[in-house]
Amino acid sequence: MWKKLLELFRAQVFLARDVQENKEKIARLRQEFDELSGLVVRLQFEIQSLREEERHEREKLMLRLENALLKFERQLSSGKEPRKLK
Repeated sequence: MWKKLLELFRAQVFLARDVQENKEKIARLRQEFDELSGLVVRLQFEIQSLREEERHEREKLMLRLENALLKFERQLSSGKEPRKLK
């Protein structure tokens, strides 16, 4: 009987230790999750910023092309020799 009681006590001690270790691991995992969530938010912001920047660059390129075409059309209509575009 004492042996069985000792085994039950021992199992309870080990279970208590395991529970404490699991609580610590869960706390670390929560912290890692929070850090990763913050990183994902920052990456989303960076991606959005890059998309906006690329969109602006495409718009500027289109305006430059349109401007060059308009200059070229003006030169053609005036009969002048077209200059080379830069």
